[in-house]
Amino acid sequence: MALRRILHYPEPLLKQKSLPVTEFNAELKQLADDMVETMYDAPGVGLAAPQVGELKRLIVLDCSGKDEPDDLLVAVNPEVIAGEGDSLEEEGCLSVPGYWACVKRYAKATMRYQDVEGNHHERTADGLLAVGIQHEIDHLEGVLFVDRLSPLKRSIFKKKYLKMLKEQGQEDDA
Repeated sequence: MALRRILHYPEPLLKQKSLPVTEFNAELKQLADDMVETMYDAPGVGLAAPQVGELKRLIVLDCSGKDEPDDLLVAVNPEVIAGEGDSLEEEGCLSVPGYWACVKRYAKATMRYQDVEGNHHERTADGLLAVGIQHEIDHLEGVLFVDRLSPLKRSIFKKKYLKMLKEQGQEDDA
């Protein structure tokens, strides 16, 4: 396993749509292992392949609490097939460090996906896992959680984020 560099907004690759995984091989398993290690090291509760520079439909999630056993989910070609209710939870993102905002999502979501062996599964989730599933699948579509904000809030985000990047001495194209 190896730690991967997490891409940060406004990296253009984060806005691209990921391609379906068609080969279930050692390379895919290695990418999944690297993503899991990177997610835990960050630390975060989820990570999508585009965030580490791979335009593949692969996400990893572990929304277990600090004092709970790990509940790792590795999902290949995931898609939300059903959702119900509304949730408005504060979200952050490893690709948008230092910024959090409330985002409207389904309160309960059912996802269809494959594991790294290519086997098909469905999983229904609520709470943080439901939010995480939707957040990470958005990454596969080239959508960041800040893209789901109102135009006014998105404008405020860009100004704050640009200021933060400038203070850190980083270049930007936001």
